[in-house]
Amino acid sequence: MAGAHRQTLTSLHDVELAAQAATGERRAFGELVRRHGSGVRGLLRRMGVSAAEADDVAQDAFLTAFERIAEFRGEGTFAAWVKRIAARAYLRRLQKERRVQSFAEEAQDAPDAAAVDPAGRIDLDEALKSLGAAERLCVSLCYGAGLSHAEAAESLNLPLGTVKSHVKRGLDKLRARLAPADVLEEGRRENG
Repeated sequence: MAGAHRQTLTSLHDVELAAQAATGERRAFGELVRRHGSGVRGLLRRMGVSAAEADDVAQDAFLTAFERIAEFRGEGTFAAWVKRIAARAYLRRLQKERRVQSFAEEAQDAPDAAAVDPAGRIDLDEALKSLGAAERLCVSLCYGAGLSHAEAAESLNLPLGTVKSHVKRGLDKLRARLAPADVLEEGRRENG
């Protein structure tokens, strides 16, 4: 019987699972965790969180999501909703550790985007590691967790313009790092 119930859960849409979870169906919420756990941990890792801390923050985020599941209305995806919860949970941890103030200082010391891999084999996670902490966090919040610039600024307790600058610089560095070598060479010829 449990196998048949599991098959039923796997065939349900996230909104249906969330509705069941809101009525106390723990297995439905377990299916949501199974579907989206690695995505939440992946976002946190891209934000610069260690593997062990990403597991802890993801667990906290899913506990919060379970407690607040009735608030999920299906207006966006469940994945985006729980990723926002995880990003905010991580930001609260940062604020408690008083590390948020050091982001501006670290951004000034950040290395420039590294040279493009000659074989063209580079992945986003590696490229994100080349960003300064502030740039990585702002880009991850705005593009990985789906927060607006204003929401990221509020969460980080930074001015909106500072967040926008970090995002712009971070995206410029990522574009330069991830661009195919032939595109970079063509750009150099046009500008040089």
